[in-house]
Amino acid sequence: MDFSGRRVVITGGTGALGIAVVSMLVGAGASCTVPYVHEAEAQLFPHRDNSNVTLIAVSSLADEEQVAKLYAGVRPWASIHLAGGFAGGNVADTDKAALMTQIDNNLISCFLCCRTAVNAMLTGREGGRIVNVAARPALEWRNGAGMSAYAVAKAGVAALTAALAEEVAKDGILVNAVAPSIMDTPANRKAMPKADHSAWPKVEEVAATISFLASPDNRVTRGAIVPVYGKS
Repeated sequence: MDFSGRRVVITGGTGALGIAVVSMLVGAGASCTVPYVHEAEAQLFPHRDNSNVTLIAVSSLADEEQVAKLYAGVRPWASIHLAGGFAGGNVADTDKAALMTQIDNNLISCFLCCRTAVNAMLTGREGGRIVNVAARPALEWRNGAGMSAYAVAKAGVAALTAALAEEVAKDGILVNAVAPSIMDTPANRKAMPKADHSAWPKVEEVAATISFLASPDNRVTRGAIVPVYGKS
């Protein structure tokens, strides 16, 4: 894949999956714009001194003004939306505030970034690529038991992806999403020490799928919610 001369916005780029995606795209010649919320994220980000990576501080990607700040002056070839958040909890124990937190972090942030990215791509008239991140419970609803608010939010991301793909296909913008199962990250290993970690997809493997969907090599795939489950 060749991203030479192409700008890519990557939300959630300072997380485990995000770092893998940024590494892959920078290696393929991309210039990456990566937002962060906490200064500690920027300090620990391994690409912070790379001249092809621009870090931008934001307070919330569920805020229209902050999203506009992220994309200001940027005409991205691709916009990859990894930012989100997970919280478990039965419906009986989940109040409106907890539900809205999941919807803000996962769905609203994705919607606003999609909207802003599409408008930026349309001004360039060159098309582009958008890749969102849903989750396995977004496709297999029963897997959302015990995490219903998260499942609802990620199902919204899946629906948004398919609907938006139809809206902008004529403009040469291909929109897709990946739906990971539990990924092999240090945090997940710590949370589930007895799980079969070898069955989990590696972040580099998921990053490879995301990078292809975001690349010029992807000429025809749109509206897909791609399961990236590994052996799990």
